[in-house]
Amino acid sequence: MSNVRPVFYVSDGTGITVETIGHSLLTQFTGFSFVTDRISFVDDLAKARAAADRIREAGLRHESRPIVVHSNVDPAISEVLAESGALTLDVFAPFIQPMEQELGALRQSRIGQAHGLVNFETYHRRINAMNYALTHDDGIAINYDEADLILVAVSRAGKTPTCVYLALHYGIRAANYPLTDQDLESDRLPARLRAYRRKIFGLTIDPERLQQIRQERRPNSTYAKLETCISEVAAAERMFQAERIPTLSTTHTSIEEISSKVMSTLGLQREMF
Repeated sequence: MSNVRPVFYVSDGTGITVETIGHSLLTQFTGFSFVTDRISFVDDLAKARAAADRIREAGLRHESRPIVVHSNVDPAISEVLAESGALTLDVFAPFIQPMEQELGALRQSRIGQAHGLVNFETYHRRINAMNYALTHDDGIAINYDEADLILVAVSRAGKTPTCVYLALHYGIRAANYPLTDQDLESDRLPARLRAYRRKIFGLTIDPERLQQIRQERRPNSTYAKLETCISEVAAAERMFQAERIPTLSTTHTSIEEISSKVMSTLGLQREMF
């Protein structure tokens, strides 16, 4: 069996929660290449069959049994997903029986019921935070007065996905600033960032890993050369050290772990659902 394993996150909602749980599970295993995909709003049998076909096709393409992590509460939908031949993992399954015993009641398997627990004020705050992250991505906008934090790093070090995660899960207005060649000529923070020093967190990465990521984006370019990556990472780390900016390597760190460390270091509070 190939060490490339297709993984699908399937939900009758957006799938963000099941993807987060599934990603945390995958990080516990090394030596595999997981190709992940999210299939959202699978809330009837027709959509379940379409999802199963897609999962089955991925297994044939990768010559490996797919893994499905799902949160579907309808047993009929779960059965159709299982017919794909994948290993299916129900994220609710380990908790339902203990909860039923504790509460003295059986669960009511109604699709979409969990969405009724949403705090809409929190929901809108997260949407606004997401919009903020997108408009302040990679230095697009540089007025950071309303930012809760600013992630600073060289290109492709993990700034954008971390900002999006912080916005969607915690309602944090996270901006990110990519260090340019001109910025890296000095050990000082770029002038436009100095007023926001208390909001800044630096990300770094192993140069060889950075080279792999850049090679996928711009094959055989100067941007993707190992020498370029080594030089940029070293210059960024000198800046962070000289300016005493808190820093974390993203090389072997999940987005969840990065986010937790950033929030803890900068004293940011997590929102509750």
